Amino acid sequence: MESIQVLSLCGIGTWVILSSIFNVTQKIRSLTQPWVSSYVVSTTPITLKIQKYHNKYLDAFFSALSCVVSVPFYTAFLPLLFWSGHCKLARQMTLLMALCDYIGNCIKDVVCAPRPSAPPVRRITATEDEKENALEYGLPSSHTLNTVCLSGFLLQYILSYTQNDDVINGLAGLAIVCLFIFFIAVGRIYLGMHSLIDIIAGLAFGLAILASWLSVHKYIDDFIVSGQNVASFWAVLCFLLLFAYPTPQFPTPSFEFHTAFNGVALGIVIGVHQTYHQFHHESVPRVFNPQLTLPAFLGRLIVGYPTILLVRFCSKALAKWMLPMLANALGIPVRSSSYVPSLSISASAKKSDEIKQAGYIQKLFFFSRQDSFEVDTGIRLFQYAGLAWSVVDLVPSLFFHLSL
Repeated sequence: MESIQVLSLCGIGTWVILSSIFNVTQKIRSLTQPWVSSYVVSTTPITLKIQKYHNKYLDAFFSALSCVVSVPFYTAFLPLLFWSGHCKLARQMTLLMALCDYIGNCIKDVVCAPRPSAPPVRRITATEDEKENALEYGLPSSHTLNTVCLSGFLLQYILSYTQNDDVINGLAGLAIVCLFIFFIAVGRIYLGMHSLIDIIAGLAFGLAILASWLSVHKYIDDFIVSGQNVASFWAVLCFLLLFAYPTPQFPTPSFEFHTAFNGVALGIVIGVHQTYHQFHHESVPRVFNPQLTLPAFLGRLIVGYPTILLVRFCSKALAKWMLPMLANALGIPVRSSSYVPSLSISASAKKSDEIKQAGYIQKLFFFSRQDSFEVDTGIRLFQYAGLAWSVVDLVPSLFFHLSL
């Protein structure tokens, strides 16, 4: 097992270095971007036809639906799964979400395909989260990709958990999932956020990721709960994935989203591995059972959510203090775009350095062209790892001491 871990990490590190040396991202982009961009333009009439039926009720419906499958929603929903006793489902969905976020955002920043042009397309961004999503590149549709993977995996879990072999129930569940995916896909076009090619790519990549995950998730789960060197392996993997990320033509929020969920996955894996036999084994009480009544579950939510928000705040404050100090002690020049005002750089310097956004591990070495490194990435990773750790370790400990 240890040899497999070492080979896996060495393989990722080697790929990162070679892809940088041979400019793999730029070569793939030069082949795919013109083709995808032409399809975005050619399918604009389809978007305009769908938007001809716009009214305030459809605006509200599709905007609300997009929030249901957004990253903030899953950030709130996944802790609820952990605390309701469905720990296996929660940790596997968390890792699947992190995988979807990484692959989807990597593809976005490799291809760098535009979203539908607005105008003539009417773009509706009802929330701050949607406004930030609009700053990303278009292909594939992350909402579509995530919905395919997470709803498909949830259906598989429900059918296996209930041990229901009835074909009718299985087909009914599949029909509900397909209908949900359809509404999400149509909604992304209706809101002007994606073109038809983005949706098709989201469906295709989502089905491929789901099929791959269903074939390996049991092995990954076994490794997390009972493997060797889990914490050290995942920490190094997490570090490598920060650099195994393509540099886009222009900076987007995609890398920030990846960093956040990368940190969440790290915190979940470390926390679950340390406390599996105490809080996350298959015999833990589940909600609506006599051992975990509805009032007790509501008490968990009242205690849990404020606690993880407090931990996130403290983790961020600690990282803002600790990481710059550590970098200074090691002689590493750092800068900050938003978290540490004293490390901010001038607008002109920032503009000249944006194109060299962190993306490859070679930037860590002496031949890097960067004058300084972005400390915000480490701060973001640390705060979300702390938040996730509190969900599966600190908060369950509080539940135990409060008899919840």
